[in-house]
Amino acid sequence: MSRLFVLLVLLAIVGCTSKDVVEIPTPAIAESAEPFLFTDEAEQVYLSWVEKMDTISTLKFSKWNNGSWSAPNLIATGNNWFVNWADYPMLAVNKEKFVAHFLAKSGDGTFAYDVNLTTSNDGITWRKPFVIHDDQKQAEHGFVSLLPYGDNFLVAWLDGRNTVMEGMENMDHHDGHHGVMTLRAAVVDPSGNKLNEWELDSRTCDCCQTAAALTSTGPVVVYRDRSEQEIRDVSITRFVDGAWTVPQSVYLDNWKIAGCPVNGPRVDANGNNLVVAWFTAAGNEPAVRVIFSQDGGASFGRPVRVDAGNPIGRVDVMLVNDDEAVVSWMEAGSINVMRINKEGIRSNVKQIATTSEARSSGFPQMTKLNNQLIFAWTDDQAKIIKSAILDVDHL
Repeated sequence: MSRLFVLLVLLAIVGCTSKDVVEIPTPAIAESAEPFLFTDEAEQVYLSWVEKMDTISTLKFSKWNNGSWSAPNLIATGNNWFVNWADYPMLAVNKEKFVAHFLAKSGDGTFAYDVNLTTSNDGITWRKPFVIHDDQKQAEHGFVSLLPYGDNFLVAWLDGRNTVMEGMENMDHHDGHHGVMTLRAAVVDPSGNKLNEWELDSRTCDCCQTAAALTSTGPVVVYRDRSEQEIRDVSITRFVDGAWTVPQSVYLDNWKIAGCPVNGPRVDANGNNLVVAWFTAAGNEPAVRVIFSQDGGASFGRPVRVDAGNPIGRVDVMLVNDDEAVVSWMEAGSINVMRINKEGIRSNVKQIATTSEARSSGFPQMTKLNNQLIFAWTDDQAKIIKSAILDVDHL
């Protein structure tokens, strides 16, 4: 990246005021974190988050209604949850049917926890949670993606059933994990019945978020892969003609790193137009990149770098039309957003909020409603969820 481009981006960030960004209070109380945003096909936006009180964790959600958030609804609560700054619960809605997930401990080991799903017909009464995977191993399972799919839901997750050896399930650190993380997916119906399940990749990065989107061809899952040589680039697998394709790299960063960077990709699709955003530090140069596909992820153009030279990642991305996307990321104590098109033409950078780069600030979230962008993030100083809106035309 040229020094001139870095200087121009930095000047753009400094020069852009936040007057177009309107902060909206959320109903989350103190000691809340792990926000997630979801917009359904009826253009209803949902915000979910976790509240912690002593040893009790509670997952709640709220609806966006005429410029403000509704009173919260309870999804689930428990005293044995695995609550993690990067592995946040999610909510998805499909034809007014709900599914949500959270992580619950399965043993005494630090990394022994399961993916628990719960479903609802109305968002008010929720069914008894169930574990999506059947391995019954006291191992890591998490970093879930939830996606409406037909009348059902696609669930993708990282599955650690192969990471533990017999008799070593309760080891308190990764050194006790001798196998590799895998990527799995399943289809569940609105009542919580599992209809199909697959292993999508037998060797992946251990603790980066997965992401999923629905193209005209079928669903895709994007995630951070892991080669035998410890190259941890972003890969995609696509469900085509009833089968998942062999994973392929979105772009060859050739980022060689011995440990997990805890920085997953994000993806969005409209028809077969698809966009992926991700963080890399290949060659010891941190960068946030965006890449477009016009054939549902079968092939990609050239990536475009959007950061100013020192990002920490934690990206999100949304298509605003078939040719343009908005990407958000964290850099220099700011949550930033930029508009970018397939030709690589970029808007000025807009600062959504200032924030800490500590783990407790989590992963900022973004979604789109008509011509507005809605953001949510954790204020780790006040320990509360905040949100804001921004018109796309102001980028």
